[in-house]
Amino acid sequence: MSTHSIAFIGTGVMGRSMAGHLLHAGHTLQVFNRTKARAQELLDAGARWHDTAGAAAAQADFVFTIVGFPTDVEETYFGPQGVLAHARRGAVLVDMTTSSPLLARRIAEAAAAKGLAALDAPVSGGDVGAREARLVIMVGGDAGAFARTKPLFDLLGKNVLLHGGPGAGQHCKLANQISIASIMMSWCEALSYAQRAGLDPARVIESIGGGAAASWSLNNLAPRALRGDFAPGFYVKHFLKDMRLALESAAALKLELPGLAQAKKLYDEVAYRGWEDRGTQVLLRLYQQNG
Repeated sequence: MSTHSIAFIGTGVMGRSMAGHLLHAGHTLQVFNRTKARAQELLDAGARWHDTAGAAAAQADFVFTIVGFPTDVEETYFGPQGVLAHARRGAVLVDMTTSSPLLARRIAEAAAAKGLAALDAPVSGGDVGAREARLVIMVGGDAGAFARTKPLFDLLGKNVLLHGGPGAGQHCKLANQISIASIMMSWCEALSYAQRAGLDPARVIESIGGGAAASWSLNNLAPRALRGDFAPGFYVKHFLKDMRLALESAAALKLELPGLAQAKKLYDEVAYRGWEDRGTQVLLRLYQQNG
């Protein structure tokens, strides 16, 4: 595989590992993050620091972004020191933030007007998937740009699919989050029931985690929660953002999603209790305290 100069913007819980895979594959890495200390591990490994997203993008053939919220995406791309104002003509812009399908289409339109290509490519798999390079990557955008970027995606994930034009990747990711929302409630309720019935919940996971009730969340997040480990593989505040986006998109499609609405209500309570910077598995604590 040929090597490229790649800008990576956003080196948080997931982005740091993802950028590291690209760097270790031999690519030149241009880095920007709002907090420089969070990029230090990459800088020590040979990445080059830039003071703005635009400055990093100006040196790159591919620009990857994974930031927090749609407002952060908008600033990263459309701000005066943003990606669109400074990216090289012909570059491919890849936003891996879970964001709005409408915003993804706006970015693609603005990119095309400047001789750039844009893909929306949100991911699933959390911190573990990012570290182990086995993310699910859901892509929307031009097929040619996807083909150019696919070798880089393959360094980050094991399941990489193009779902359609601009915004399609974001729609697929919102479907993913809709499914996860109910799954999080299901294992919390199952383990709360098991505990109330006098069972060892860890032993219950051993049984039901290998059958029809199995899910990634049950087998990976539930054991963390039982240990009292609520460190964020995925932040509550970001999950709430995703659920809001999904509910807004569903309303635009004239679709009711009662399971998602209930999960959003529970996570609103989690945030109210001051746990929005914890991992999503902290939902179990809410069930235990309410029980």
